[in-house]
Amino acid sequence: MRSKWIKKYKRLKNKEKEEEQSSITEALSTFKHSKDFIQFQHTGHTVCFISYIKTVIEPKVLSETILENLKEKQMDTLEEMMEQIAVQDQILTHDLDLIQQSILQGHIMIQLKEEDERVLLIPAVSTETRKVSIPEVEFSVVGPKEAFVESIDTNINLVRKRITLPELTVEETTIGKVTKTRICTLYIDGIADQENVNTVLQRLDGIEFDEINDSSYIAQMLSDNSNSPFPQFVDTERPDRVAGALAEGKIVILVDGSPHALTCPTTLVEFFSASDDYFLNWHLASTLRLLRLFAVAFSVISTPLYVAILTYHHEMIPEDLMATIITSRADIPFPPILEVIILELAIELLREAGARLPTKVGQTIGIVGGIVIGTAAVEAGLTSNVLLIIVALAALASFTTPVYQIANSIRLIRFPFLIGAQWWGLIGVGLVMALFLGHLIRLQSLGRPFLSPIYPMRISDLKDAFIRLPYNKQTVRPFLSRPQDAARFSKHRANEKRDIDE
Repeated sequence: MRSKWIKKYKRLKNKEKEEEQSSITEALSTFKHSKDFIQFQHTGHTVCFISYIKTVIEPKVLSETILENLKEKQMDTLEEMMEQIAVQDQILTHDLDLIQQSILQGHIMIQLKEEDERVLLIPAVSTETRKVSIPEVEFSVVGPKEAFVESIDTNINLVRKRITLPELTVEETTIGKVTKTRICTLYIDGIADQENVNTVLQRLDGIEFDEINDSSYIAQMLSDNSNSPFPQFVDTERPDRVAGALAEGKIVILVDGSPHALTCPTTLVEFFSASDDYFLNWHLASTLRLLRLFAVAFSVISTPLYVAILTYHHEMIPEDLMATIITSRADIPFPPILEVIILELAIELLREAGARLPTKVGQTIGIVGGIVIGTAAVEAGLTSNVLLIIVALAALASFTTPVYQIANSIRLIRFPFLIGAQWWGLIGVGLVMALFLGHLIRLQSLGRPFLSPIYPMRISDLKDAFIRLPYNKQTVRPFLSRPQDAARFSKHRANEKRDIDE
């Protein structure tokens, strides 16, 4: 009876072993359909089977490190290979999923026998990537000239070069059933609010999607309100801006394959803050920031006010200006709203054409096309020259926003204001403004008020909101991110004026 059970046990073990062997053979057979998958038997002092995908590995690691070691000395076990081959992060495993994923990510697999289920995985990832260059979207005249690239390891290096603290923590996860994209969450332990960190990590773990090709995917999926036209994460390509956000207690998200980082939580005012604001004198920086805010307001309401006043409120036009407007519109066959929509759509078409075409051609289309279309529209009597000036100034004012995402929002929200102006005049403009204001009051970024420090009012955060006060006045970190350590430096030390001889 006992021998019967022993035979049955041996049959089960042999069956399990055959299933394991067939599973790893089957896993490798799926790679064999690809022309870039290489599998060969190494002969010499050490006989083994080597498998890898040649398009994702570094050839020097294979030829100079692995094959040279295998030729010099006989190694009978995988453990002995691990000791002799000087490569970090080697893996000994029989986990089929890990083997498949490691080969796809640039590991070289070594087996002593072709049917062995226990393998050695040696990392040999190809490091081909774009070199660090100057920022293209957030260019600044003064200050650092480095921008993120598509390699997440390089981007983390650019951040760590600026923040040399052991408290700078990097949490990594993988998202995307197809792309298996690496996502890293950065924060400074002891400064960042742990609730914010947990919220970000929890939302990242809850993402179910097949592909993540850029950080903009993550921004849309993690937003508190995905139906809002306003971005709730700051998208930046500058490592210095990321370092500043981390020092304030914010969370940063980096995505492998994306040259942009996400910072959160954020506020509406932060989208009008440029990197130059922190490199210039505070008087000049504050003036430029106020100029941007005024330009954005003008860009949004200038053409709606034109439609509302010409349609419903003629009495608001000064007598000296009335004659000019009547003369410019004498031969215009369209009402003001249609006239404005024609020009606004023309501007948007020029923007899209300039953005999609190659750089040199796009610049030519933007300049020449704008001049030609504008002149032709006035001469043909399709629009007035007064409106052409207003629309051109509004388009120019919208370009002053330093963050590209908020510029797109400004382009979009202009049209609801135009509709309100056509229906109810200035009352319609006021109603649309009230609707957007109510939306902004309710909107949140990572659970924090998006309209802070205006609502709720935070006096301390106003020091770096509409204006930027001197650095010795900014003694505390912004309250929005709820930092664990709110104090930046001693207020009394900052106010001390010491002589150089003391």
